[in-house]
Amino acid sequence: MTRPIIGITAYAEQARWGVWDTRAVLVPEAYVRMVRAAGARAVVIPPDDLGGREDAAGLVERLDGLLLAGGADIEPGRYGAEAHPSTVTRPDRDAGELAVLHAALAVDLPVLGVCRGAELLAVAYGGSLIQHLPDVLGNGRHQPAPGVYGVHPARFAAGSCAERVFGAADEVNSYHHQGIDSAGGLTVTGWADDDVVEAVEDPARRFVLGVQWHPEEMGDVRPFAALVRAAASLESPIPAH
Repeated sequence: MTRPIIGITAYAEQARWGVWDTRAVLVPEAYVRMVRAAGARAVVIPPDDLGGREDAAGLVERLDGLLLAGGADIEPGRYGAEAHPSTVTRPDRDAGELAVLHAALAVDLPVLGVCRGAELLAVAYGGSLIQHLPDVLGNGRHQPAPGVYGVHPARFAAGSCAERVFGAADEVNSYHHQGIDSAGGLTVTGWADDDVVEAVEDPARRFVLGVQWHPEEMGDVRPFAALVRAAASLESPIPAH
């Protein structure tokens, strides 16, 4: 059977390798490893506005699932807010990913959002973000230091997609200074032990799940396997945690 094709949204950043120091389209390899381990083929989607939703729809026709990768903050104007001093955006990613996401939702393509991807889902569904969690929590435990993940417990709503994937509770690794304030039309189904939103989903669709942490860096294939199963239209149940 042909492996499902999962599109992974990517960065455009200055990068160095070998003798080169130039702009590159890239995504951490951990996402690709998890998609491959889940039985699918990964393709990288550059940050491109694609000429609007019509072109995005053409791209989505070639995909079996969409993975919204982590990254920089979302432009606050997209949810009606002024920028916080700590907010760092990539407008090219916002434009391109929202176009692809809306095209994916229009045809009920399975979608998994990771960290920024979960936040992008919330914004796309009419929600809003907390731009700097330390202002609300009084600490930086969800992003303790540059390149250091904050490890903490999370709990998941009974009967939710998140619970089917992760169980009633699990330990997760966070690296984000922003968070979901309002989930808009999504349902919040996961929370950290300090009540920061950790998972959102759309139960009316085949598979739309956003997680605020980084399972790819933990080598946790479960959410990627759930995405791939939905992309392959398999009816096998998600194994219990």
